Amino acid sequence: MASTDSGDSSDSIPDHPTTKKWHDARIKLGNVSNCYVTPPGYNGPIKKGHLKFDAEFECGNLLKAECISEFEYDLYVRPDINNSRYRVWFYFTVSNNKAGQRAIFNIVNFSKTKSLYRDGMAPVVKSTTRPKWVRLSAKNAFYYRSPDHNNNYVMSFAVLLDKEDEEYSFAYCYPYSYSKLQHYLDTIEAKSFHYFRRECIALTLQKRRLDMITITSPGNLQHDVEKKLVFITARVHPGESPSSFVCQGIIDFLISDSPAAKILRENLIFKIVPMLNPDGVSVGNYRCSLAGDDLNRHWHDPTPWQHPTLSATKDILIDYDSDNTYNVEFYVDIHGHTTLVNAFMYGNIFDDNVRFEKQSIFPKLLSSNAEDFSMAKTCFNKDAVKAGTGRRFLGSYLNPNALCYTLEVSCYGYQNGINCITPYSEEAFMRLGRNFAKTFVDYYELNGCVDELIAERTAVAVMRRKTGREREGDKGKKQSIDRTNNSKGETNGIESTTTSWNNNKQNYEGIKSSLELRRRRNYNQPGNVIEKNSRNFSGRIGNLSPISLKLRHKKFYSKDLKL
Repeated sequence: MASTDSGDSSDSIPDHPTTKKWHDARIKLGNVSNCYVTPPGYNGPIKKGHLKFDAEFECGNLLKAECISEFEYDLYVRPDINNSRYRVWFYFTVSNNKAGQRAIFNIVNFSKTKSLYRDGMAPVVKSTTRPKWVRLSAKNAFYYRSPDHNNNYVMSFAVLLDKEDEEYSFAYCYPYSYSKLQHYLDTIEAKSFHYFRRECIALTLQKRRLDMITITSPGNLQHDVEKKLVFITARVHPGESPSSFVCQGIIDFLISDSPAAKILRENLIFKIVPMLNPDGVSVGNYRCSLAGDDLNRHWHDPTPWQHPTLSATKDILIDYDSDNTYNVEFYVDIHGHTTLVNAFMYGNIFDDNVRFEKQSIFPKLLSSNAEDFSMAKTCFNKDAVKAGTGRRFLGSYLNPNALCYTLEVSCYGYQNGINCITPYSEEAFMRLGRNFAKTFVDYYELNGCVDELIAERTAVAVMRRKTGREREGDKGKKQSIDRTNNSKGETNGIESTTTSWNNNKQNYEGIKSSLELRRRRNYNQPGNVIEKNSRNFSGRIGNLSPISLKLRHKKFYSKDLKL
């Protein structure tokens, strides 16, 4: 059914390991590697249109691909290394397609039944000539319980592989690799900011760096100065890539020339560990480290040989808390959430009412700065299951003034209306990070740390109003000139076209209706979103699924039909 090409394929996608140096030795993880998948019963030579699947690269995850009909493929997620419990993250490439070839991909072995795919989430995609990740249209992705797959939940999505000699990449959410982080930090370090310092505090099991960065004015690091410390960690769970984008947004703001950023650097010390689990990220795990451990359940008992990154981070944070010249005021661990929308926070419950009420201040301030942050979803708990998390352990271990939070951000989007969900983009994740950092200014305003900032904001506002009035005057003059030119009859405009995955293209109605048929053909299974059809279908008909039969309709092959 499939054959494997052992040769390395050429690749020009920016995030692909063939264009960037790996920071480790390549190892075989059980992913598909340049695997050509042929139709059932086919024994001839490989032809154009026999799709080639590959996931043997950084962050890649795909265990197996099977062709079950002319254009439909069952795909299996590889479990986390050394832990078969978790199967959620996927990231793979597809090539060797014909121009305009249609395909349906079914992810058939998710380990979690509750998923944002129920709420309209769709995978992200990019290609060789379109290297920017974008989310597929929600109309082409469906999540349902399938009796053809042991009643497991299946996520099916339809794609149009529109260009020949193109490599397409698909992922659960926007990937953020270890190599990308290293390149980002290298770029900042090369600028030699006097308020930015980068250090390697540990090496992982596969000898990757665990970076910790310090952002503050140099004067704050003197021994005789009282130090207010904000400690931030991210990406303890590899599949929660949004946390890395949020963390990058925080760093971008703190090193910027913004008056607010300058005030924060002058009054606070920020210690940030942007990727707590580099090995897990690189091998394409969803939740675990290379040793198969959920690091966010081992804050109370990390060992240097099995959890080197967690052990080093914990030791450093505890050392700061024990130092009389440091006052650890915040610890925030950033995560991505795979079942809820919006951004929100988790906090702790304390017997001291004053301390308990104090920790609600920061989330309330953040909700006023970020439209995607939900105070309604923010909660404070003392769940025994979460006892080993950073928030719970450090909340009981650090000084009583330290505020410990988990910042969660949805892998899908945020709800800004009753039934309207706005999908997150990479920029939207980073914007949340910038808004999060700005909130520290509001929090410390009562301490008199931002008097200078208030004066600067006033001056900037006056300047903007003045500049706006000048621009309005120039705009009026330009519009008068434009009307004069238009009256001369200029009619030979040139239309510009923009390639987009989802916009300005007809809906893929053939596939859409077929996927809806599959989802609602009344399997009568609990959890299906649509269960309206009273007719019973039994298994596959003539070895073809109903979706495959439906797609044989001539509309599916229409030349003018686009995704």
